[in-house]
Amino acid sequence: MLDPAQIVSTPAPGRACGACTLCCKVYDVPAVESVAGEWCRHAKPGRGCGIHETRPGHCRAFFCLWMTEGWLGPEWKPDKAKMVLSVDPTTRFLHVQVDPNQPTVWRREPYYGQLKRWAAASLAQGRHVLVFVNYSATVVLPDRDEPLGVFLPGDRLFSRERMTPNGVVIEVEKRTVV
Repeated sequence: MLDPAQIVSTPAPGRACGACTLCCKVYDVPAVESVAGEWCRHAKPGRGCGIHETRPGHCRAFFCLWMTEGWLGPEWKPDKAKMVLSVDPTTRFLHVQVDPNQPTVWRREPYYGQLKRWAAASLAQGRHVLVFVNYSATVVLPDRDEPLGVFLPGDRLFSRERMTPNGVVIEVEKRTVV
């Protein structure tokens, strides 16, 4: 899973978190003993962060893709979409962290169709779209979705193309790297 502390980004013009605090629920934030799937004890859902001025560097450095990419429409703002988009700094995979209270929201339109289009466009660069509900991951591929199960920081996604009678199929596999 993405470590938001590894990313330093800046908001796009006109973008602000405002009352959105979904990142405070879907990520681990060790500095405040917060675990993915549970609200950070400092989050004030619908109002913002209770320690915004003194929040840890981990939180200060992170902005979701909705915040940094002005081309993403208002439907992708996390408090509306119920998911947080980010790019893994190492793999450049698109990570979609879903609110565990709405685990299937990513399969609804307009989200699912767009995730499929991003998945198709990413293949040429060897990148993938991974959807997380807490630590459980699913790879979104153009022709199907592949559940990977629990996906932890030591896990890696490997993929390869395989020719079949029906054309090329992308095979994916989770491996733990030690």
